[in-house]
Amino acid sequence: MNRTSDIIFTQIPGHDGDLGIITLNRPQVLNALNHGMFTALNAQLIKWETDNTIKAVVIRAAEGRAFCAGGDIRYAYEQGRAHNPDIANFFGDEYKLNLRIYHFSKPYVAFLDGITMGGGVGISIHGSHRVATKRLVFSMPETSIGFFPDVGGTYFLPRLKNKIGYYLGLSGVRILYNDCLALGLVDQVVAEESLSEIINLLVTTSLEKNSDARVSEIINSFSVTVEDSDLMKHESAIEKCFSKKTVEDILSELEHYPDAWCQTAANIMKSKSPTSLKITLRQLQLGAKLNFDECMQLEYRLTNRFLNSHDLYEGIRAAIIDKDQNPHWQPQKLEDVKPEIIDYYFSPLEKELV
Repeated sequence: MNRTSDIIFTQIPGHDGDLGIITLNRPQVLNALNHGMFTALNAQLIKWETDNTIKAVVIRAAEGRAFCAGGDIRYAYEQGRAHNPDIANFFGDEYKLNLRIYHFSKPYVAFLDGITMGGGVGISIHGSHRVATKRLVFSMPETSIGFFPDVGGTYFLPRLKNKIGYYLGLSGVRILYNDCLALGLVDQVVAEESLSEIINLLVTTSLEKNSDARVSEIINSFSVTVEDSDLMKHESAIEKCFSKKTVEDILSELEHYPDAWCQTAANIMKSKSPTSLKITLRQLQLGAKLNFDECMQLEYRLTNRFLNSHDLYEGIRAAIIDKDQNPHWQPQKLEDVKPEIIDYYFSPLEKELV
């Protein structure tokens, strides 16, 4: 067993190879990911991918309320405020890990049991299999802190049906396990007590042939009945409103749509950073046409620009540091976020991620 204080790697001997187990172990902070966890996990995946004795990998969390509530944004705030040039590497290493998971050649099974947000999404849904329990609460909340939905949000959000990914990315709202299943963000919903049984079957089942399909069969055998998604009841309204090409037009459509749910969605969006909203909309529009590697390169560009912005630090201050929930965005109005400002965020870097 290889163990640090924050992440644990174990191997369980199996029928035709070992099962690699990753356990996130910071339950006191909802398993928020620190820099050491990114680098350790990336190094372990490199090792396991080339190790012929490892047949598949499972990532899970220590017992608690969360799978992973995201990256350590307090650390990002402190390092950014101190003008530490290495802060870009914190995000760069996170995005390289997302790339590693997306391209991982063996089954990579994520157990989304509890709160899964931001960086927790990045280390789970890009793998081959996503298993949820009814405790799953999913969110990409970055516009609330003056940022943008990163960790591969550029890729997966615009690919969700009927513009629902645009709604999730711009609003940052939380959705539940049944919403995630309806959207294809997870493959199956299972009972919490089934997770250990899934591990046991992965250990004892041969995965030598058609490994992804065999893993899917195992997971599917534990699926439970799921209630209809409340989110999908608003599918047509979301598609109509979030098909608009500008943030201003999306808000106007929401405000004039004959559905109180749309008014609520508009009010949620209006509380977010105007800069974040405009950057996020263009990000998703571009991401719909890019491959995964290109999306991650784009995110690294955006992150480097946000690290030198006002709104990211103001958003973290209001949400995490002072907790007054009253951010003062600059600019405060959408019309003051000029096209040349947006263009700058998307411009190439001297040193790109990939």
